[in-house]
Amino acid sequence: MAGPLEGLKVVEMVGIGPAPFCAMMLADMGAEVIRIDRPKVAGGSGEAGLPGTPFDVTARGRRSLAINLKKPGAADAILQLIDKADVLIEGFRPGVMERLGLGPDTCLPRNAKLVYGRMTGWGQTGPLALAAGHDINYIALTGVLNAVGLPSEPPPPPLNLVGDYGGGAMMLAFGVVCAALNARNTGRGQVVDAAMTDGASLLAAMFYGLRAGGAWRNQRGENLLDGGAHFYGSYLCADGKYVAIGSIEPQFYALLLTQLGIDDPAFKDQMNSQAWPLLKQRLADAFKTKTRAQWCELMEGTDVCFAPVLDWDEAPQHAHNQARETFINIAGVTQPAPAPRFSGTPSAMPAAPAVPGAHSESILRDWGIAPAVISRLKEDQAI
Repeated sequence: MAGPLEGLKVVEMVGIGPAPFCAMMLADMGAEVIRIDRPKVAGGSGEAGLPGTPFDVTARGRRSLAINLKKPGAADAILQLIDKADVLIEGFRPGVMERLGLGPDTCLPRNAKLVYGRMTGWGQTGPLALAAGHDINYIALTGVLNAVGLPSEPPPPPLNLVGDYGGGAMMLAFGVVCAALNARNTGRGQVVDAAMTDGASLLAAMFYGLRAGGAWRNQRGENLLDGGAHFYGSYLCADGKYVAIGSIEPQFYALLLTQLGIDDPAFKDQMNSQAWPLLKQRLADAFKTKTRAQWCELMEGTDVCFAPVLDWDEAPQHAHNQARETFINIAGVTQPAPAPRFSGTPSAMPAAPAVPGAHSESILRDWGIAPAVISRLKEDQAI
């Protein structure tokens, strides 16, 4: 792999969800990431029964070592790999890595520059640290979930993007790169404690500021960016498809009204939130008069701040996404390309997801593990 992280060596203890996504991001940027899988057990990201197939997209771009850590010498072999790594990533409950003999108190004295990245929902400390949970639970604790959805209905799950991936995986990726830069300057590694509750809360920083300043209500569906405003939301078209508008600025709002053919004084006071429900219904009626394609013809590419609402199949086919090559095809699977982009150190095409254990011997050999140790691990059926 090419990319800005070329030369960074990462050990990934395979888990589910956000930790593999973080490792994918690092691998996409050129880091050498090796996955420590469990043998004869579904590895990969552990989601939807897809490990080891081209559909396990978040497992792309790295080799896999499958090893039974309960076998003699197995944990020591992993420690030898960690000795040579710049970064370790794990996404287990607090205490699991310590019970395996691979905790930071063991690893850091052996490798002073190691960045030890830990991904959990609740964090390594706190009253809930050892409790089970998923994305929806973590974002519920941050105020984010309560802010999403219609005021008359329970808050809907915003997929698992806010906690798992935005507040979790991307924060961990940012954290380990920060710590790796510091380690190169100082020679000292450290533990990165990435909690999804912390990260999802941080994503909501602006809204906490708006709330404190009296510019945001606790009631969802009554604010500028949560569907309350008539000029920021999605609307149904004549063909049953949707379009999204975000005409916040006055000049963009004026253009929206022009394109809709609306010349009604009721729309002039754009920020009068008391009028938003009525104006929203008026816009809904207007958008139902044309198909999505017809609205695209009128508004797409203008300063209305407009886009069609595309589904998973339509998005890769859109002209803008195709022009930017936002989506790529790996082993027959359409998927998002690495992001962001770099002018001097562009990322290479990621390799397809590996079958768990496909590279066990080659990883051990390439990372300098003694042939005798590899032979013993094979004899003991650890690999």
